[in-house]
Amino acid sequence: MQEEDASNSVKGDSENGSILDEDELQLRKLGYKPTLHRSWHLLESFAASFVALNFIGGVRAGIFLGLLAGGPMAVWSTYIISMIFMFITAVVLAEICSALPISGSIYIWAAESAGPKYGRFFGFIVAWWSCTAWMTFAAGNCQTAANYIVSEISVWDIDFPGGTTYDNVKWRAVIWAISEGILCCAIAINYIPPRWYSRIFRISVGLYILDFLLCVIWLPIGVSRTYGFRSAKDVFTMSYNGTGAPAAWNWILSFLFSAGTMIGFDASGHIAEETKNASVVAGRGIITSVVATGVLGFATTILFLFCTPDLDVFFALDAPQPFVQIYALALGKGPSIFMTIIAVLGLILSTSVAIVAASRLIYAVARDGVLPMSRWIGQVDSNKQPKNAVTIMFIFGACLLCTIIPSQVAFTSLISAGGIPTTAAYGLIALLRLTMTPDDFKSSHFYLGRWRKPMYIAAILFNGLILATQISPFFFPVTAATFNFAPVILGVVTIFGVLSWYFVPQSKWLRESLVEYTFRAADEPASTAGPSGLRQRASVATEDPDVKE
Repeated sequence: MQEEDASNSVKGDSENGSILDEDELQLRKLGYKPTLHRSWHLLESFAASFVALNFIGGVRAGIFLGLLAGGPMAVWSTYIISMIFMFITAVVLAEICSALPISGSIYIWAAESAGPKYGRFFGFIVAWWSCTAWMTFAAGNCQTAANYIVSEISVWDIDFPGGTTYDNVKWRAVIWAISEGILCCAIAINYIPPRWYSRIFRISVGLYILDFLLCVIWLPIGVSRTYGFRSAKDVFTMSYNGTGAPAAWNWILSFLFSAGTMIGFDASGHIAEETKNASVVAGRGIITSVVATGVLGFATTILFLFCTPDLDVFFALDAPQPFVQIYALALGKGPSIFMTIIAVLGLILSTSVAIVAASRLIYAVARDGVLPMSRWIGQVDSNKQPKNAVTIMFIFGACLLCTIIPSQVAFTSLISAGGIPTTAAYGLIALLRLTMTPDDFKSSHFYLGRWRKPMYIAAILFNGLILATQISPFFFPVTAATFNFAPVILGVVTIFGVLSWYFVPQSKWLRESLVEYTFRAADEPASTAGPSGLRQRASVATEDPDVKE
């Protein structure tokens, strides 16, 4: 791609002129040529993570898990702890994101956090982790949306041939067909031009706020007129053990819900090459999205704790998405359809935005040449959009959803590790920053200074705890039916990463010279602002001859 003429930087709007040029210069300095469109701002960067996280959908889907593990007291108490430490983790990632605003973000962050000597090894590991997480997340989201739709069958007492259980292959086929349709909708949205897609970001944020307001206003009115609110004593002091785990671990298992609603905020980093003033905006997108998700998610959690029926009734709900039945109990059957439509639209948009993040990750890997058909996958269209990477997301997601038909257990096992690699990557990056590069990347706009090591340690310990809960059995004693396959899948993915690192030649992907070059360029301290008033960096002494297209 040819660089824009220098005269383009002389514009009245500095954001559309000089900052755009500085973004391109920084990307070239890090070893990559700009090829993607760059028209998104803070709102889009914020929405990339905020919409993918889907705070209200995440609470609706996961609160059952939290209540089953520890009850209401565990749900709200672990949520407060999760907010504090996820905010710290977000700041740790924003620090390195500011120094390395590159598509594929998280595996580049891991590689450079390890330093030139070990960067290639950890880059391979985290690339496999993050691709697994984001690509399976999209398929899992589609089935979650399908569960909302088919749950109306239980609300309206409609007989289904063979019954509405996953033992019934006809039932699984229906869920598969709906899930594939939802995936097609989410993928289709990704083919629109980037400038139009910014409207999708705005619509998604607006829809989530509408969903939240309906739950805050309409749901309590309905509950007050039907089965009534839970008491404050129940909400803030009641515990429950539905896992069979020892009391302390039973409480800790509630982190699966509370922390799980805030995993995935690295999406803002994946679109950094498409964001103006990326070294500042991408980091802000990470921080603001997780803060908004945490605060609004906590408010939603407290609301739902007061609005859920007695736990005996709660756990007796038998729909694939029991919250549809709660809406029916509180608001009526007709209004439950409206709330279901809002939830499904939110999940379609969340899936679409997750595909944006995942496709940029795939594009970044292909750009470096390691994937089969890398040249085709890494191509961009006339709108400077990686449409072929989006197509790969569709093929992968559609194939993964097909496993629902032969076995729902197989599908659940495949997507069970969706959040685990991301948690592992968050903790690993903090660990590498603490042990390998604690005094580097001082050029970051979010450099943590004297607070960096305490924050690295906090992020390591917390994400280590969450990883332990994610690979732990959920029901005790453990049987073949309740075995958690997530650690097996994480182990297999890690082995693939190690084997790839060993067998893929350095000339193919993440060669050591580029890792060192990027590390050296990103670690340069910022100088004083130049005549234009913009933030300037010292130039790299020599240009890398193999700058990536």
